[in-house]
Amino acid sequence: MNKTNKLTSFSDHLDVQYGERGSQMREKYEEEFEAFKLGVMLQELRKESGLTQEQLAKKCGTTKTYISRIEHDASDIRLSTLMRIVRQGFGAQLQLTVSK
Repeated sequence: MNKTNKLTSFSDHLDVQYGERGSQMREKYEEEFEAFKLGVMLQELRKESGLTQEQLAKKCGTTKTYISRIEHDASDIRLSTLMRIVRQGFGAQLQLTVSK
């Protein structure tokens, strides 16, 4: 079989690119990816709610710049801030899941 027909799983690709799970480089990638997903999730929720970044910021007592930063790089968001945005900004409750 030639190389063009060989498929690699995404997990295997990550192992090659960033090292196996548990390695420093892979864990950094995983953390950044989770932050990215959180930002996208908040952006989608905001848009589904028909809110601009400025409107959301006013509802939860922060700035448009901060909302934009979260949506594009959520790596430094505090849990208390996330909870406030979800509760005050969207009128919802935050649920967390821990998985291994």
